[in-house]
Amino acid sequence: MIQMVTVSSLSIGNLISSFPGGIAQGLIWGIMALGVYITFRMLDIADLTVDGSFTTGGAVAAMAILGGMNPWLALLLAFLAGLCAGTVTGLLHTLLGIPAILAGILTQFALYSINLAIMGFASNKAIGVDTYALSISSRYIVLAIITGAVIAIVLIGLLYWYFGTESGSAMRATGNNPEMSKAQGININIMKVFGLALSNGVVAFAGALMAQYQGFADINMGRGSIVIGLAAVIIGEVIGEAILGKHQNFAGRLSFVVAGGVLYYLVVCVVLWLHLNSNMLKLFTAIIVAVFLAVPYLRNQSKASFKRAKKNASKEVQ
Repeated sequence: MIQMVTVSSLSIGNLISSFPGGIAQGLIWGIMALGVYITFRMLDIADLTVDGSFTTGGAVAAMAILGGMNPWLALLLAFLAGLCAGTVTGLLHTLLGIPAILAGILTQFALYSINLAIMGFASNKAIGVDTYALSISSRYIVLAIITGAVIAIVLIGLLYWYFGTESGSAMRATGNNPEMSKAQGININIMKVFGLALSNGVVAFAGALMAQYQGFADINMGRGSIVIGLAAVIIGEVIGEAILGKHQNFAGRLSFVVAGGVLYYLVVCVVLWLHLNSNMLKLFTAIIVAVFLAVPYLRNQSKASFKRAKKNASKEVQ
C-alpha cells in the first residue's frame, strides 16, 4: 500500500504542477544571485554578508508592512537596509584592513542579532496576503511569475546601464586589476565599498520579495543564500557559454544568472518530487555547484589535451 502511494506520487503530472512555484521562487533567487554576481564576478570577492542581508531585507519589509507601509515602498526600504549592511562590510575591509571574507562573516554574524531586533526579538513575523496587498505572493503563482520576471528585467536593465557608466566601468576595472586601476587614478577602496553596498542592497531587495512571496519573514530565511547565489551564477554562466559562447554580452550574462536561479530551483522541485530527504538539499546544492564549477575547468583541460595530442601527432608525421 505504501509502495503504491509512493509510485503514484511520482507521476509526471505532479512534477509539472510543481514547476510554476519553482519558477516563481527561482526568479526571486535569481534576483538575489544578481547581487552575488556583483561581488563574485565584478569585484572578485566572496562576500558572506548575503546570508545576513537577505534576512535583513525580509525582516525590514515585514515590519514595514506590518507598520502600514506600502509593500512596494517596503521593497525600497529593504534595499536601503541592504546598502547599509554592505557598506559596513566594505568599511571593515577597506578602512580596518580586515580580509573581505572575514569582514563579511563579521557583518553576517552581527546581522543575526540586528535582524532579531528589527523583528522585535521574534524569530518570525507573518504578513498574510489576506490582510496586506503584497507585491508578490505564492497564493497567485502566475501573477508572481510575471511580477518576478518584470522586476528581474528592470533590474538587469538598470545594472546593464550602470556598469556602462564611468563609475560602473571603474568598479569592473577594480575587480579585474586593482593595481592597474589604482595607477589610473581610480579609488579602489570607494569602488569596493560601493560594490559591496550595491550587492547587498540587491540581495536584501530579493529577501523582501521572498518574505512577501512566502507570507512571513524568518530569522533563518537567509541561511545558505551565498551557496544558492553561487549556484545560480555558475549554472547561468555554464548554460550561457554553452548557448551563446563568445556572442554573449554583459546583459546576456546577467540574464543567464537569473535563469540559473530558476534552473536551480527546478532541480530542487525534482529532488522533492523524488521524495528524497529535504534535509539533504544542502548536500545536493553543494554537489550541483561543484559539478558546474568543474565543467569549465574540465572543458579547458580536454581542449588542452586535444591540442597537445594534435601537436604530438604532427611532430610524429614530420
